[in-house]
Parts: sequence; C-alpha cells; structure tokens
Amino acid sequence: MIKLKRIFPAACLLLFALNAVSSELALKDTQGRVHHLTDYRGKWVLVNFWATWCAPCLEELPDLAALYNAHKDTDLTVIGIAMEYPSPQVVLDFLKAHPLPYPVVLGDHKIAKQIGEVQALPTSYLFDQTGNLVSSQSGSVTRDSVEKYISSRKFF
Repeated sequence: MIKLKRIFPAACLLLFALNAVSSELALKDTQGRVHHLTDYRGKWVLVNFWATWCAPCLEELPDLAALYNAHKDTDLTVIGIAMEYPSPQVVLDFLKAHPLPYPVVLGDHKIAKQIGEVQALPTSYLFDQTGNLVSSQSGSVTRDSVEKYISSRKFF
C-alpha cells in the first residue's frame, strides 16, 4: 500500500508532464504544413508511428486511412509519423506509390520524444477532444478498435 502511495503521485506527474509537452506539439508534414495538437481541439487525434519496411505498419495503413476518411470532417483525425528511414526520399517515394489521405510527418527520435516512448513499430497515441493523452498502443490498431474506444468515451 505504501508503494502505491509513492507511485501514484509520480505517475500523475508523468501524465501531466506528457500532456503539457503534447499540447505544445508541432509536427511539420511532408507537404510543409505544421500541425499543432491545439489545432484539433474538439477532435480525437490518433498519432501513429510507422515505417515503410514494417509489415504490421503496412497492414494497418488501410484501416487508418478508412478511419481518417470516415471521421475527418467530424470528430477524429490521424497523423502518421514515418520513422527509421534511410532518407526522406524513401518515405516520399512510398507515399507517391501508396498515397495516404492523412498528413504524414518525417519523424525521428526527437519528434517521438515529444509524444511518448516508441519501443516498437507501429505505435499509436490517442488524444481526446481536449488534447489529453488517453491511450497508447504498441502494435497495430484497427479502425474498429479506435471507433469502439472513442464511442465509449465521448463526452461532447
């Protein structure tokens, strides 16, 4: 019981610090547009870390595209962050061959650190309509799993 009393405040501080950092988040996509988490107030924001060489990442891209297309004008957006590429051109060529409807950022560990720990690809972070981090998942996500999660947590 004593350990929980010590750990809980630390966990709360960590979550508060992560949310403070994420609210200042600025991501420049491959089209040159800068995305701030605050730009999406009133919408859920799914930030997905992926790589062009990652098979599970590539498998989830169609679901993320469908999720984005179904919700972009209402209550959710998706931002992809490409990681671990030998050169930016590799990602740009991939996007030319396999266009994604949502913004894609050329990521690195400095960008990832703004959001959270990325130990595996894919990794996704979900922010609620007020910009608070509410969920993260290492491994693939599906349109269905995200839609079920947000429908169970709607408060607007």
